[in-house]
Amino acid sequence: MRTVAVVGASLAGLSAARSLRKQGYDGRLVVIGDELHRPYDRPPLSKEFLAGSLAEADLALEPDAEDLRAQWLLGVRAVGLDGPRRAVRLADGSEVRADGVVIATGAAARTLPGTDGLAGVHTLRTLDDARALRDELSLGGRLVVIGGGFIGAEVASTAYALGLDVTVVEAAPTPLAGPLGETMGKVVSALHADHGVRLLCGVGVKGLSGESRVEAVLLEDGRSVPADIVVVGVGARPCVEWLAGSGIELDDGVKCGADGRTSLAGVVAVGDCASWYDPRAGLHRRVEHWTGARERPDAAVTALLAGGAVEPSAPRPPYFWSDQYGVKIQFAGHAAGADSVTIEEGARDDRNVLAVYRRSGHPVAVLGMNQPRLFMRWRKQLAAAA
Repeated sequence: MRTVAVVGASLAGLSAARSLRKQGYDGRLVVIGDELHRPYDRPPLSKEFLAGSLAEADLALEPDAEDLRAQWLLGVRAVGLDGPRRAVRLADGSEVRADGVVIATGAAARTLPGTDGLAGVHTLRTLDDARALRDELSLGGRLVVIGGGFIGAEVASTAYALGLDVTVVEAAPTPLAGPLGETMGKVVSALHADHGVRLLCGVGVKGLSGESRVEAVLLEDGRSVPADIVVVGVGARPCVEWLAGSGIELDDGVKCGADGRTSLAGVVAVGDCASWYDPRAGLHRRVEHWTGARERPDAAVTALLAGGAVEPSAPRPPYFWSDQYGVKIQFAGHAAGADSVTIEEGARDDRNVLAVYRRSGHPVAVLGMNQPRLFMRWRKQLAAAA
């Protein structure tokens, strides 16, 4: 291959670029990113950076001495892919032709319809999002977080520590029931009540009120929750619209094999936009976690450079973490499909538990709350079993 284009300049794209060089690729390397920023770390955006305890320079993912010998095209968006020619079309009218393409365009935060132009309403996905929200939170007031997932919970925790009056609205009966299951979702989401943060569950949002600036969140049951600031944390959608008509199969992201290969030869996908096949579960799924964006590009690059001649190994069970109200939450594996969950260490009321999820008696996932050592032992066991 003479030229490889990496489309996406966040962690997954950077990891792919690094892996290309590490695996001996010495040709032309082009990295394309729609943000003007060099690659930066996203997890701190909802925590330390939002709280003001971490500076922008601390988010940098590239050490000063690193040189990937890459051509960086930042601040320009990919708008199309000519599959047969493997040509990436850019918003400025130019194109990058390549022998191999790594798709790493990530995901974008979902928004609330009808909120465009209404001041005080935020999503949190990018550095620019975090800058704008941090400036508003510094003024204090009443914050309503729509969505009780991990991003919403982390923002609520950070805002609580900053002294804001915080309410979390979650449409599902139990927050975090999707990734953690109902039993442990209740335990983790109880952290809100532990710290005086209001949690309203089982009710959807009808809309927002306010003329030029948000004044309240209107709930579907008729209630109105006053708000000076609103954060919408209702998930993310994979950024794959630009691939329409490319010949690449799409299904809740870029549909890939177990090694990241797409339906188009010479093209692989990694990160939040990639729906990899999981041979253990027999289905495709997107893994929207830091570790997936860091680890999986190695396998995808191997497949790209070898033309699929290398048999893929099963990816490690997904792992993610979250920091909320001073509690370290760690999770590995898949809660879906587990038929039991048991607390094997600690007490749920103290929020220091180690819980193991099993299917037919076999561990399939583990959750730790302030149990880092025991959790890591279980995580290694899961990986070995996989």
